[in-house]
Amino acid sequence: MKNIILASKSPRRKELLELLDLNFTVEAPKVNEVFPESLEVDKVAEYLADLKADAFTNIPTDTVVITADTVVILDEQILGKPKNKTEATKMLHSLSNRSHKVMTGVCIKSKDKTVSFSNTTKVFFKELTSSEIEYYIENYKPFDKAGSYGIQEWIGAIGITKIEGSYFNVVGLPIQELHKQLLDKYF
Repeated sequence: MKNIILASKSPRRKELLELLDLNFTVEAPKVNEVFPESLEVDKVAEYLADLKADAFTNIPTDTVVITADTVVILDEQILGKPKNKTEATKMLHSLSNRSHKVMTGVCIKSKDKTVSFSNTTKVFFKELTSSEIEYYIENYKPFDKAGSYGIQEWIGAIGITKIEGSYFNVVGLPIQELHKQLLDKYF
């Protein structure tokens, strides 16, 4: 059995990987998450996952490193993590009564091989009221979440009308596809 390192500070990714009943450690690299302006939006999540994996240069032969990055895409624009309440409010209003894409890029890296992939889910929000948005931001403080929301939180329960694709992908790690890649390529 290989040692697995989840290279992420996200408590949600840790919880999701635990669902696969794998033993792993968490070791988050310090990476400046910047991507080229000219990069197509559909390539950004995978690019950032690969960038995080590149921080691991001397991987032992019995170890696999998993990195991931999630982006929210609305009208071909990436909605990052909000810096403050004003940005979070603006993002949630822009997502209201619309659909958008959530993409998670994943990189699995060992000493001999690197496998990268991305997963996309389409998310549909109902029309959110200003008071719902304000309540969510005040009580859940979504400043560490792309697009200013967590599907697993209150706003997801009251605001998301449907999704097309993986729920776990929207949380931050497409575990079904990750499991398949690990089995096919590493175990």
